[in-house]
Amino acid sequence: MKVNTVITGTGCYVPEFIKTNNDFINQDFYTEENQRISTHPQEIVDKFRDITGIQERRYINDDMNSSDMATIAARLAIEESGIDPEELDQIILAHNFGNVTKNTIQTDILPALASRVKHDLGIKNPNCVAYDILFGCPGWLQGVIQADSFIKAGVAKKALVIGTETLSRVIDMYDRDSMIFSDGAGASVLEAVPAEDTTSGILSWTVQSHCVDEAFYLFLGKSNFPNADDKIRYIKMKGRKVYEYAMQHVPAAMKDCLDKANISIQEVKKIFIHQANEKMDEGIIKRLFKLYGVKDLPEHIMPMNIHKYGNSSVATIPTLFDQVKKGKFEEHAFDKGDIVLFASVGSGMNINAVCYRI
Repeated sequence: MKVNTVITGTGCYVPEFIKTNNDFINQDFYTEENQRISTHPQEIVDKFRDITGIQERRYINDDMNSSDMATIAARLAIEESGIDPEELDQIILAHNFGNVTKNTIQTDILPALASRVKHDLGIKNPNCVAYDILFGCPGWLQGVIQADSFIKAGVAKKALVIGTETLSRVIDMYDRDSMIFSDGAGASVLEAVPAEDTTSGILSWTVQSHCVDEAFYLFLGKSNFPNADDKIRYIKMKGRKVYEYAMQHVPAAMKDCLDKANISIQEVKKIFIHQANEKMDEGIIKRLFKLYGVKDLPEHIMPMNIHKYGNSSVATIPTLFDQVKKGKFEEHAFDKGDIVLFASVGSGMNINAVCYRI
């Protein structure tokens, strides 16, 4: 029997603590060469806002961790789907740094975060397999692709896919790029539904990894602060390289995904792209439409929440999708049968895209 992979429930967790751009005005920033940047922090912050669009970001409370956020988002997704958690065949959890306890920089992934979420949800079924994936910012979407593959292969019927990250605990406060990162979690329940019963579901997907010159565009490195401890590592990014890579490869991958589904760009109602950088995301969408010979973008094609939430890596797309799905944006909505396109890019360097019919 042919089945479709359908998203039947979503949920997200957005941390309560808000860190605004104004909170960085008294911060000293340093270059990779450990030289203090003489430009006034206000000018640095204003330029940062103009490029990224970020005005605020969310940081997790001291007494919480990545797996805690994941459990909250998962409960909401399960509740909306209406499934019995014991019927889940898989829990796929995407992250990049595991649980990082406040005031430490050590990653804790023993046991895996997916196992912790299964434990916290009280799921006893041993055939519910819980595992983590590391795939950079595209991790949640890669989890969706894996779930779809297992479902289409007939070895799974229900899967919970989660993306969770606490980047606030692995950032170098002396690095300007640190202002882009934030925390959060998003989750979705995916189910096998007989194709004869629905037109909804995943239509196609595309995945790419470029790991030659591109492999270390994001990496762990020491603080920019002079005489910082060489043994402590923080998330680092070659911003210009990431931007150029995304502009070159992501639009083509998105088009490849639509072509596999035999869907034209004119049929796409919404594009949910990883909330990495406003200017970069806008540039990617413009180049995608340019590949189809279209110069003018449809109004409200691309929902964004990066302005208030920052870049929470694997959590950005599931959080944004959940918010739009639940009517949190007046200018964004979709109806049954609409086509949406998901796309992400991140460390690896990795790219993926999913074409989905609501």
